[in-house]
Amino acid sequence: MKFAEDDKNDYFDGTDIPEEPVRPKEPKKPALKPDDPLYWYEDEPEFEHLKPKDSRRIWWIIALAGLLTGLLVSGYIYWFTPEAEDAVQFGYVEEIEHRGLVFKTYEGVLLPYKNIMDTTRVYDGDFKFSTKDTPSAVMLRRMQYANHPVRVVYRRYRTTLPWRGDTRYIITSVDSVDPSKILPPDRVIHE
Repeated sequence: MKFAEDDKNDYFDGTDIPEEPVRPKEPKKPALKPDDPLYWYEDEPEFEHLKPKDSRRIWWIIALAGLLTGLLVSGYIYWFTPEAEDAVQFGYVEEIEHRGLVFKTYEGVLLPYKNIMDTTRVYDGDFKFSTKDTPSAVMLRRMQYANHPVRVVYRRYRTTLPWRGDTRYIITSVDSVDPSKILPPDRVIHE
């Protein structure tokens, strides 16, 4: 049986269609083993994670690490290094008390000599201080009761921290002072 469709011209038969050339099959590459140095240079997807994705990412990480280091160093300098060391103040102890809930420190007030004796200046205010040193606090208490002037050496910080005390001024040492050395001769009280 012949179908009517078979009588029509077939456009895909004939000599006008070039035949595809037969390509020789490429030989299969041998599978490389980890002992072979070329094994590590192949572009295989399993080693894709070892290649750097983007060089900008590395620079962002370096910049972020530099910024973090800079912040840590500047924070350390701001909170933990004194603004002034071995500063001296003369005066009379007005009060001293042991204060604090978690961090116990001695807090006190010193009436500065320069503010008491110099009537030409505007009164600057009392010298408020903190200390953790118990012998210094005991010496300050004794000078308060005896009403003798003291010489305090202190450090001034930029800010307060709970374990240092309530003030920026931290007493490091205390000495008693002969009133005749700091007071004018007409103001010396003879005992």
